[in-house]
Amino acid sequence: MKFFQYMKDGGPESTVSGLFFIEIKGWFTVVLLHFGPGSRDAYHSHAFNAVSWVLRGKLVELVWQNTELPGSDIYTPSLRPIVTRRDRFHQVKSVGHTWVLSFRGPWSATWWEYLPKRAKFIQLTHGRKIVKS
Repeated sequence: MKFFQYMKDGGPESTVSGLFFIEIKGWFTVVLLHFGPGSRDAYHSHAFNAVSWVLRGKLVELVWQNTELPGSDIYTPSLRPIVTRRDRFHQVKSVGHTWVLSFRGPWSATWWEYLPKRAKFIQLTHGRKIVKS
């Protein structure tokens, strides 16, 4: 459980930090995310569904489907939300610094990452503990 904490989001190699207004993983999370330039070299799903708005900056999302990359989506400030389902396997890169307000739903027990440099899929659980690799 988190209340008004600023910390890394997505593990130690992540370029994303967040001001967590509230996080109760079984219920919901409200977080203001700061994406530093670039991205870590990993594709991932999420343990939660999310609805987010880019407030400032620009994000490029690469979506992985059936081992192919069909292209990218670009997100800039808009009233239209970005809906990210927990099974969306993607990589998000920030063009410069980007600020995003995100509302996350309840967490599932696990999610996946793919590390291209190691050609390896990893299943993670809370605390980024490896369940399967």
